[in-house]
This record gives sequence, structure tokens and C-alpha cells, in this order.
Amino acid sequence: MIWWRTAVASVCLLLLSSVAMAQTPELGEDSKPQEGVPKGKIVGPIQWKSKIFPGTVRNYWLYVPEQYDPAKKTCVLVLQDGLGRANGWNIIPVLDNLIHKKEIPVQIGIFIEPGVLPASHDKAQPRFNRSYEYDALGDRYARFLIEEILPEVKKDYNLSDDPNDRAIGGASSGAICAFNVAWERPDQFRRVISTIGTYVGLRGADAFPTLIRKTEPKPIRVFLEDGSGDLNIYAGDWFTANLDMLSALKYSGYEVAHKWGTEGHNNKGAAPIMPEIVRYIWKDYPEPVKAAPPQKSRMDILIEGEKWQEVSSGHKFTEGPAVNRQGEVFFTDIPNGKIHKIGLDGKVSVFVENAQRPNGLMFGADGKLYCCEMGAKQIVRFATDGTKEVVVEGVDSNDIVVLPNGNGFFTDPANKQVWGFNSKGEKKVVDTGIANPNGLIVSPDQSLLTVADSVGRMTWSFQIQPDGSLTYKQTYGWLHLADDASRSGADGVTVDSLGHTYVCTRVGLQILDQPGRVNLIIEKPQPGPLANVVFGGPELDTLYVTAGDKVFKRKVNTRGVFPFSEPVTPPKPGL
Repeated sequence: MIWWRTAVASVCLLLLSSVAMAQTPELGEDSKPQEGVPKGKIVGPIQWKSKIFPGTVRNYWLYVPEQYDPAKKTCVLVLQDGLGRANGWNIIPVLDNLIHKKEIPVQIGIFIEPGVLPASHDKAQPRFNRSYEYDALGDRYARFLIEEILPEVKKDYNLSDDPNDRAIGGASSGAICAFNVAWERPDQFRRVISTIGTYVGLRGADAFPTLIRKTEPKPIRVFLEDGSGDLNIYAGDWFTANLDMLSALKYSGYEVAHKWGTEGHNNKGAAPIMPEIVRYIWKDYPEPVKAAPPQKSRMDILIEGEKWQEVSSGHKFTEGPAVNRQGEVFFTDIPNGKIHKIGLDGKVSVFVENAQRPNGLMFGADGKLYCCEMGAKQIVRFATDGTKEVVVEGVDSNDIVVLPNGNGFFTDPANKQVWGFNSKGEKKVVDTGIANPNGLIVSPDQSLLTVADSVGRMTWSFQIQPDGSLTYKQTYGWLHLADDASRSGADGVTVDSLGHTYVCTRVGLQILDQPGRVNLIIEKPQPGPLANVVFGGPELDTLYVTAGDKVFKRKVNTRGVFPFSEPVTPPKPGL
């Protein structure tokens, strides 16, 4: 039965308006079959039933060049919208010719259609997944390729796992899909072909120019193509959106080339220049595609050449990093009940062996390490020899901050509360109502308290009063969300001496200026949770983050502060 294939084609044509799948005029010689040039073979259609997109079926085709050698790792080119897109671009003769000329590496093409959930009966419509898969941000489609399609193709072909050997492309929604795969997983794909790209507000892709400007540069090379006659509808203006993408990519230092024309939403602009496009994305191969140096901006925090470095691994779940006056960093492994110490020499040792589900940590002015001991429902503090003393009893807790006078605050997510306490162990609830209060930190001048809400988009801000009460509560810091989430996943928080707030979230380490605006997003050191963050080292100029089973560090061009020490007045921010 091929009804669903016909349906996919119909929907693609509807969405792409005037897309012309027929041969486009004015093709150069490299876009046409040439005498004496070995012809690659097309394998397929091959039907695939996805688990990541449950119930969907789709076809894909493989392009296998004559020069393919199963004994060698082979480059990959993934195209969205299947063989129809490949033919619309005339990319098969382009690949034949350029591989023959040795202008691009030998590569296997994977031309894959979007999924369709078949109709449940003959009077029902299928569910067409093209927009859901292609127009959205997030890592779903990247995981679909990485976990399903590539492993399946690798059963028969020797595909390279090197991201430098992988390219991905598409037109319209397929273009934003291609860019998004590389954006989400530059450890898997680094070369992008984007024609008539749908970087508009269908499913959130209009956020890309902002994200590109705010996020530290990734190792991605992009070719953009569009025409001034492209669509201008309720979701946005395609050509303007592509201009915005080019501007953002240039601002952030990406390798990007472009070609603008006058065509509409079709293949007529891309097909004649496809040899140029393919040459560009593979230029200088096998030289790797590299990330640009950090862009100069209002926050000059990143240092060129400095990346995340693994400090410790083999844990179950790391959390609660805290720094003492010497710059030594301590962190917890909650399930294992341990607190570890990172010495100034980088050596990691066990500080406490049998804590009861220890979570947030913070040093006090007394030199002791305060700890949210969740399993015992108490706040404790450890002397330098590891001796434990109970400070607060009978409370749920998550994260903690301690001030110079011995007073402090801790979050209680289970009961939607923030507590205040003093060195005598006296405690009181100082706020209620935040849906999931998690990380918290005081401003450098110790006048404001910031609380992260894991299930919300905003951080909360309070003014701290002399009696330890909190006043003038309001949402303040605006965070970026992962596409498939209404929750930021905001967790641990820290600040630097300039008043910037660092919030661990699902999309990375988001850095906000004093007025609460995200200026910079630092990539997570590995996929998965980013739980907490602190400044450490002798100069407090190194970020330490807890991320799942590991701890990482990264030297930066700013310094942290000790909440338990004298207040530091940050400069007045630009408003």
C-alpha cells in the first residue's frame, strides 16, 4: 500500500506552495550527468517505522557512489524530504561529478521522508508529522537520526562517526530541521545546507537568530539560500528570517556563506548553485569545522580556547558544589551519600563518607561546610575534619546559602517554601508559593536573594531585610526553554562580582545581567542534567559544574564572590 507515501507528497507540496520538483533551468555541467563519470546507485525505497515518533512510517533512499569502499569509513549526507528533494536539487549528478573530481569526499546519501501516522480507518485522515518533526526546536529529530536511522544504515555500510564527516540539508521546513540537528548535536553533524529555510514562527524557529547570538559558538558551517520572492504569511517573512539568520551567524563568527536571489518558495534558486553549495560545506576537507572564538559582547566572559574539562567521574548523581576561602571545591554524590573535595592540585578525595542523601552545600564564615542532608531532614555543618553538627532539624531541603552573620536560607521544593535560619538553629518560613524552589544565591552586595523555580520560566527575586525576612517578591530573570518543555529545569545558581547570575537549566548555563536578561548561554559539557554551579580555584575564576555522573570545570574571564564574606558592590548595570 502506498497511500501514505502519496499523502506525504501532497502535504509537502501544499506546505511548500510552488515547489517545483521538475528539472530546473540553467543548470551547469556539474549538475548534469557526464560521460565517463561513475554513476552512484540509488537503493530504496526502504520503509522505516519509528519508535521516537511512535507509530509513524516513512521511506528513505540511499545514494551509494561507485567509489564507495566498505573497508573505509565513509562520509554521510542526510537530506530531508526524501528522494523528491534530492531530485529537485539535482544533487545525485552533483555528487557523482564532484566525487569523481575529488572536490568532495566520497559520501553516502540518506534521503529521508517525514513520518506519517497511518489513518485508523478508511474515512479518517492520517497524522502528518512533517511540521512536528521539521519545524520544531529540540533534539527529537536529531535523536531519531542518531539512534534509529544511522545505526540501521550502518548495518550495511561503513559510515563514519566523526561529526566532521557528516553533512545534513533540506529546503523550507527541512532546512530548519537540518540546522536544528547540527545545532542540537554538533558532536554528530557539523555541515548544513539550508535553502528557503523556514526560520519563522510556525513552531518556534524564529527564536534561532536570538539563540545564535546568545549561545557560545558551535562548530557548524552553514550555507544559506533564499529569494526575495519567498513566502510572507501569518508565521513570518521567509526572506527576512533568512537575513536575520545570516546576520546572527556572522555576529557570532560562524562559517557561513549565502546566495540571495529573487525566486519564490521553490527549488529554482538552489538547484543551479547546488555544486557551489556542496563544495562550500565540504571545503578544505578533511580539515575539521571549528567553533569560532567567543564573540565580544556586553558579557566578555568566555576565553578563547578554554572549554569544559572533566574533573571527576564515576559518580551516580553529582550536586551541590561549594567553595571554601582557599578556592577548594566540594560536591555531593547524592545516591552514594558522599561529599567529595577537589584540591587546588586537582586531586579528588572523599571528605564525608556516609552522609544521608546530601544535596546543596555552602560554606559559612565559620569555615564550616553547611549541607542539606535530605535523607535525615536536617541542615548540618561539617568541620574541616569532617565532624558533623546538626544545625536545623525536621525540615525538607534542597539548596542553601549562608551569609557572613551566620544566617542563611534554604529551599524546600516538596512544600513550595523558602526557609530562613540562624546559627542557633532557629528557623522560619520566609516565603511560600514558588512552584518548585530549587537553587538560590544572594547578590554580591547581599541585598537581594534569587531563587530558581525548576518548573517555571522565571527566577524570583526578593529584597533581604535586616531581620532576615524577604520582601518585594517578584519574578525577575527570564530564561530560555527547551522546545519540548514548559519548564526551565532551573537548578543551581551562582553569581559573579559584576552581578551576573548563572543559572543551570535544560538548555545550558544561562547567564543573566543584573536587570534579569539572558546575555549568554554556555553549552552543557555533556548531554543530560546540568545540576549546579560554583566559582572555584584560588582566584575564583573557574566555573565548576555538576552534570549527572561527572564534574567539570572551565576557566572564565570573570570572578565569583564568597556569599559568606564581606559584601561586594557590583557596578551599575546598563539598562
